[in-house]
Amino acid sequence: MKSIIYSLLTLIILCGCQNPLTKSTDQNKTNELAEDVKSEFVRSWEGYKKYAWGHDVLLPLSKSHKDWYEESLHISAIDAYSTMKVMGLDDYTKEIENYVIDSISWDKDLYVKTFEVNIRILGGLLAMYEYTNDQQILDKAEDFGQRMLAAFRSPTGMPYYWFNLKTGEAKGKKINVAEAASYMFEMGILSYYTKNPKYYQAAKKANMAVWERVSDINLVAEVINVETGEWMHGTSHICAGIDSYYEYLLKSYLTFGDPELLPIWEKSIYAINTYLVEESDTSFWYKRVDMHTGQKKTNLMYADNDEAIEGGIITLYDAFFPAVLALSGDLDRAEKTQDTWNWLWNRYGLEPMIYDFDAAVATYPAYDLNPEIIESAYYLYHYTGKEKFYDMVFQYWDDIKKYCKTEVAFSSIKDVRTMEKKDYMPTFFFAETMKYIYLTFTMEDGAFNLDDHVFNTEAHPFKKDSFNKKEAKIRLGY
Repeated sequence: MKSIIYSLLTLIILCGCQNPLTKSTDQNKTNELAEDVKSEFVRSWEGYKKYAWGHDVLLPLSKSHKDWYEESLHISAIDAYSTMKVMGLDDYTKEIENYVIDSISWDKDLYVKTFEVNIRILGGLLAMYEYTNDQQILDKAEDFGQRMLAAFRSPTGMPYYWFNLKTGEAKGKKINVAEAASYMFEMGILSYYTKNPKYYQAAKKANMAVWERVSDINLVAEVINVETGEWMHGTSHICAGIDSYYEYLLKSYLTFGDPELLPIWEKSIYAINTYLVEESDTSFWYKRVDMHTGQKKTNLMYADNDEAIEGGIITLYDAFFPAVLALSGDLDRAEKTQDTWNWLWNRYGLEPMIYDFDAAVATYPAYDLNPEIIESAYYLYHYTGKEKFYDMVFQYWDDIKKYCKTEVAFSSIKDVRTMEKKDYMPTFFFAETMKYIYLTFTMEDGAFNLDDHVFNTEAHPFKKDSFNKKEAKIRLGY
């Protein structure tokens, strides 16, 4: 396989030779769309402030709120911040900065999910620090990161599923690979900002523990025991449960330049494209396979239940992969995969959470305002300039407004076949979905250039030039 560096250089040359971007809409219409997204963000944020301020999520139908745990972790506010900065909503961001500094303490006797708080809270606080350069915010981030280290004190170095913010106790030895090894990006940034390598080294140790257990054909499985290092079953895929493991291999290498990560990424993506692709004249899916043989999995039995999962099962989270392929320079596969996901969206009007492409049925038909397909269309519009990707985002936004808009914000959908609403608005709707739509519609104004930034998996952006690779080698300790 060609080196990723060669691929990226080729991509830069090709992009430089393209004509200016064109769209099927005029510039005035594009400006109107961007303002429409911003207006809906503000409307939804005001709904959150009125009915859920100080709590983790808004319940938009009952006009109430819900916390993830016994106490709030203020996740919506932290998640929404970077989108506000992208949109220029500085009055709102100042309010959140003051709230984080004056009103938030992490000294809570709560068991929290290690993966979820890493991408949302640690990632969000680090993005907030990058925008503000306020030492008080960095102190909040490091306090959280220091507490999170407790989760990594397992025999293998992979983190436990839960850790207690106050006591440092950890539990939950069975985790998926995304939960085991999606930390190098945020903890690498924390090490860079604090000049303390211990955060990145803990995250990298977890990644290397996974890689040491890779199969002979360089595939990982989904679920692993962090105490024994034993795979709980042998199914490999790029779906939810593994997804951000691959995403962070690439993004961490591109951001910090750690040379040990490049061969892992290259061997992994080669194995993925060799064994997981299922292509026809009309579709391009990534299936589930046996990690040792590469053969498609059928009638897989998970260890903790009796539900059979077929090799043709995909989740809407998997639609992140065209963005990763595009970032790596593989535009051909990225486009084919995105076109397939776009077909699925248009079949229902929104994406079903789980879809069986063998049987051509939605097996779990919910839609939770997910951003992944929008994220990938945004990346492909940026890298190719093709109008069809802009038009995809236009369609996604139109459908989300049509089916998900409520009196005070937006809601998840219980069933895309009936469009029945569900009383929940995930925090990533603020962090990711609205951001990627807005960035698509403002791409030509040049205020935000994807080439200058890298996103964590929760869409919190960081400028590439914030991280000098020679300095990173010292600060991250690689």
